[in-house]
Amino acid sequence: MASMKLGSKPDAFKRQGQAWFCTTGLPSDVTVEVGDMSFHLHKFPLLSKSAFLARSIEENADQEECVIKLNDIPGGAKSFELIARFCYGVKIELSPANVVYLRCASEHLEMTEEVAEDNLIAQSEMFLNQVVLRNWKDSLTALDTCDDLLPHAEDLQIVKRCIESLASKATTDPNLFGWPIREHGIMQSPGGSVLWNGISTGARPRNFNADWWYDDASSLSFPMYKRLISTMESRGIRPEIIAGSLTYYAKKYLPGINRRHSMGTVPLTAALSEVEQKNLLEEIDRLLPVQKGIASTNVLLGLLRTAMILKASSTCISNLEKRIGMQLDQATLEDLLLPNFSYTMETLYNVECVHRILDHFLAMDQANGGESPCLDDVMASPSLTPITSVAKLIDGYLAEIAPDINLKLPKFQALASAVPEYARPLDDGLYRAIDIYLKAHSWLSEAEREQLCRLLDCQKLSLEACTHAAQNERLPLRVVVQVLFFEQLQLRTSIAGCLLVSDNLEGSRPLRSGIATSGEAGGWATAVRENQVLKVGMDNMRMRLAELEKECSSMRQEIEKLGGRSSKGGGGGWASRVVPRRLSLKVRSQMCSAQEGSVSEQQRSMSAKLDKLQAKVTKHKKQLAADP
Repeated sequence: MASMKLGSKPDAFKRQGQAWFCTTGLPSDVTVEVGDMSFHLHKFPLLSKSAFLARSIEENADQEECVIKLNDIPGGAKSFELIARFCYGVKIELSPANVVYLRCASEHLEMTEEVAEDNLIAQSEMFLNQVVLRNWKDSLTALDTCDDLLPHAEDLQIVKRCIESLASKATTDPNLFGWPIREHGIMQSPGGSVLWNGISTGARPRNFNADWWYDDASSLSFPMYKRLISTMESRGIRPEIIAGSLTYYAKKYLPGINRRHSMGTVPLTAALSEVEQKNLLEEIDRLLPVQKGIASTNVLLGLLRTAMILKASSTCISNLEKRIGMQLDQATLEDLLLPNFSYTMETLYNVECVHRILDHFLAMDQANGGESPCLDDVMASPSLTPITSVAKLIDGYLAEIAPDINLKLPKFQALASAVPEYARPLDDGLYRAIDIYLKAHSWLSEAEREQLCRLLDCQKLSLEACTHAAQNERLPLRVVVQVLFFEQLQLRTSIAGCLLVSDNLEGSRPLRSGIATSGEAGGWATAVRENQVLKVGMDNMRMRLAELEKECSSMRQEIEKLGGRSSKGGGGGWASRVVPRRLSLKVRSQMCSAQEGSVSEQQRSMSAKLDKLQAKVTKHKKQLAADP
């Protein structure tokens, strides 16, 4: 920290309790009272430096004891102690920590050059302009002291000059101009190495990132910090740098912004009161740039969570929801789980808030020209579609909130249906959420279950999801039948694809073998033998595929008959004809080595699922027979 020495006389001041005495050997003839502190001094040193004190002494000349009260002097007793030493010529040291105090107090006491040469106003002004404002750390220290000296520091333009100095330095690349390195007395050679007494040490100066000033600026009070940020914005600093600084400041003074309280390199300070935190959060929301992606989504969600805890204004909460909605595809499930802090809501998580955020995202997606892509396009590049990421995120969120027994069906269904159908390449995530909800809400009626399951598209379930759904007793019978049908359809498509690959492979092998070199002949011969074995297995698979298609057709006919007979109250002989057909699906035909395990496993699972379907159908028939 830079400093400048004034005066040359040894210290002649002594403190006794709440009084200061000048031990020059002469009796005191004037007493200056500053708050609770009294200074027993002499008239001549004071009036020779201060026009204000000279007038005060003259006004009290006819009194037996001269007493001057200075209760409104900037800086109080601390400032006047240094001024008294200066008036007596005692050694004092100007520093960034006291120069603003002395500058404001000397202005109040009218210590101008007309009264005496090299007076305190001129000395402090010179030190402030030529030393303090040229240095980042010193400017920051001086600005920090201005909080105690308002409005005097404001009237003397000290606050403005300090902020302008800091803003100019923060908007300048420190790697180009060597600071904040050079400001601490470390010089650099033209080659970039550090100089010590003019000699190159060979050490390279460290590089600085654009966020090098975040921690220093966060030490300022928010009114000063806010003015600094506004000045930086007017100088054209990039919005992401402004947002980064605001995020750093928020993490430092709002302990609730991160649910895990792991701030990384951001040190937590003493917590502010709830009112102060609320005001700070609302101000940060107003200062944050509005561009998408400027602030990270998890920070915005942390601000939103804190705003709900502190009961911030509805405008602040709405702004944060819109900001999050603009970049919802970058959010994580953990951050999206916002607890419900309202006493009027019964659910564990704030589902309404997430629904509003999703609506903002969908509105922005449509405003940006978003359209419904075809399923093939979404499947081809799902990672490139932000709305696909949001659909996956919402499905995960639904699965997390589904176990809440207080979560009503309309609220769950509304959030699930808010995601467009084209946004889900697969409905596996939605199926999982619905299954968890049905398990946690076992009291739902059959009609409510069917209403909820209408959200599912059985054609968009994977084979694994179909396998689980076909054996899921919580699903309505209609859904299980649809799942079984589409699962068999998927199996047929998969096998047909394998056959097509085999035919292409069979046609390409002889062509390649004709141009193979002599060194590759042995390898191709082995491949030809393997292809022959594969061909035999594929022939068997073709036969089995025809059988499966025939069984599928028969099962559809029997199901249609069941529907017709159920409406008439009959249908007792359906089960006796369907059971042998289902049992016939348990085949043990051999397939090619590449597909044998997976296809036989599909056959066994199909048989088990059909058995469960038979049990459900039998139960359904009994219920129909029991109805009057």
